[in-house]
Order: sequence, then structure tokens, then C-alpha cells
Amino acid sequence: MVLKNAPKNHKLTSLDIQKDIARACAIEISNSIASELGDAYFAILVDESRDMSYEEQMAIVLRYVDTRDRVVERFFGVVSITDTNAITLKAIIEAMLAKHGLSLSRLRGQRYDGATYMRGDFNGLKTLILKENKSAFYIHYFAHQLQLALVAIAKKHKAIDSLFHTARLSQMLLAPRLNVVIFFEKNMQFECLKRLKLVKLKMKKV
Repeated sequence: MVLKNAPKNHKLTSLDIQKDIARACAIEISNSIASELGDAYFAILVDESRDMSYEEQMAIVLRYVDTRDRVVERFFGVVSITDTNAITLKAIIEAMLAKHGLSLSRLRGQRYDGATYMRGDFNGLKTLILKENKSAFYIHYFAHQLQLALVAIAKKHKAIDSLFHTARLSQMLLAPRLNVVIFFEKNMQFECLKRLKLVKLKMKKV
């Protein structure tokens, strides 16, 4: 009904506009979660993976007790990351929390998978946070252990193994094309900015 009644030049179906709407919704939801959390203690669940374009992304979930004394887990956001270095990940987590008025000083738990850069005893993410906050206890979350077990079992089942093998091949075929598109989009943006700067410089000289 909304699209039927809207002007034909104002349907908000443009890809850029839809991304803006999704981004605005994400900001409102994150603000609402931060508001509900308030000054309470909380824990973080963090995981990183690559999308179809092989871009590294990190997902952050907050776990806390709400005003009804219920333990809740809220998906807080997903961030693109340049590398998986523990220092970089810590800086991104801190920035994301600070953006919504939250601090690592209120952290009482951190849960990651078994990757070295996450749980490492010397330079891992958990160690860097523990140096700053001794109360942020680390737990290797069991959902990841369950996932590893399910993957191992699935590989033993021929039909399921074949399904995931086909999906992996499809991804390998499609991902390079998607990477090319992303590469050209980024280059076009760079060229546009470069030309815009040149135009501004010429205008100043005039």
C-alpha cells in the first residue's frame, strides 16, 4: 500500500536509500539497547568471519540482566575490520562501546572462540582487556564448540557433505566476480574524490 500511494519518483527503492534506512534502523536499535543497559554490568560475545566478498567482519553481542531480572543477549552490531590483530579488535570494540556511552570498566565477561588472537595468554584480545579490567573474565563459548562438533559429524554424512561442498564451490565461483565489482566501486569513489579536489584547487586559483 505504501508503494502504491507514494509518488512514482519517491518510492525509496534505490539501493543507496535502502542502505541508509537499514543503517538508521541499526543506529536506533543500538541506542535502544544501550539505553536499556544503562549503567549495569555486561558481557560481550565477539566473533569474526569473512563474507562472500572475503571482507573480514566482526559481530558484537551484549549479554546482561535487564530491568525484569532476565538474562538477555542483544546483537549490538557488525563492523568491517582491516585485520584480525588483537590490538585492532580491542580498539574497534572500545570505539563501538564508547559511541553508545558504554565502557570496558563495566565489563564482567568476555566470550570468544578458540582462535589464538582472541584467547591468547600473551597478546590475545582477552589478555589485553584483562590488563585493563581484571573483572572481565574469559569463557570459551560453547556454541562454537557445538559448531565444530556438528561440522565434524556433517562431513561423515555423504549427502550433507556433498551439499556443503557444492555451496563452497558456488561461493568460490561467485566471490571473485563480487570482489571485482567492489574493487571497481572503490576505485571509482577514489577517482571522483581526486577529481573533485582538483576542481576545488582550480577554483581557488581563479
